[in-house]
Amino acid sequence: MHIEPGVVNEVKMALSYATAAGATGLTIKSAIDTMRQSNIAALALRFIMATLLTVFFFEVLPKFPVGVSEVHFIFGSTLFLLFGAAPAAIGLAAGLAIQGLFLAPADLPQYFMNTTTLLFPLFAISWVAGRIIAPNTPYVDLTYTQVLKLSATYQTGIVAWVAFWAFYGQGFSAENISAVTSFGVAYLSVILIEPAVDVAVLAIAKMRRGMASSRLLTPRLTQVA
Repeated sequence: MHIEPGVVNEVKMALSYATAAGATGLTIKSAIDTMRQSNIAALALRFIMATLLTVFFFEVLPKFPVGVSEVHFIFGSTLFLLFGAAPAAIGLAAGLAIQGLFLAPADLPQYFMNTTTLLFPLFAISWVAGRIIAPNTPYVDLTYTQVLKLSATYQTGIVAWVAFWAFYGQGFSAENISAVTSFGVAYLSVILIEPAVDVAVLAIAKMRRGMASSRLLTPRLTQVA
C-alpha cells in the first residue's frame, strides 16, 4: 500500500496534507471517545501494542511489489477488533513513521499519503461495524461473514486510496491503469487470508476471556457495548 517515490510530484502532494489532517481529526475524536470509556493509560497501552504490531507486519511479514505499490499484510481489521479504532489508528500512523524514520527513509515524503491510505479505511471499518454488529454483541461472538465484511471494507479502502493516488499523480494512461489493476488483483490474496486470521484471533480471545478483558485490549472484545 506504500505510494512509491515519484508517483505523485511535490506540487500535487499538497493534497495529502489535507487528507491526512482529516484522518488526524477522526483519530482525535475517536481517542476522546475511547478515553471517556477507559482512560489515557489504557489508550496508551493499546496504541503502543498496535504500533509494535504494525512495525512487525510491515517489516517481518512477506511483502512484494505489484503494479503501483506493494502488497502488505496490514491486518487493519485485526488491530481494530483487538484495540479499537483510536489505538489502531495511532498505532498504524506511528508504525508507519518509525518505518520511514529508521528503516525506509525513501518513504518519508509520501508519509501523509500513506497515512491517509491506512487510516480512512480503518474508520470505514468502524462505520460498517456500527451497522452490521448489534450493540450487545462482543467481538468474540462475531460470525465469519461479519469478520469478512470488516476485512473486505479495509482492503477495498486500501486499494481505492492507492488507485486514487496513482491516478491523481500519473493520470489514466493504459500503462498506469494496468499497474493499478495488477495491484488490485494481487490484493485479493490479502482479502482471502486476513479474515481467517481475524476469526482465529477472536477464537483465542473467546477461549481466554479473562486475559482478553485486560486494559491492553478494547473492552468491546469480550463485553457488550
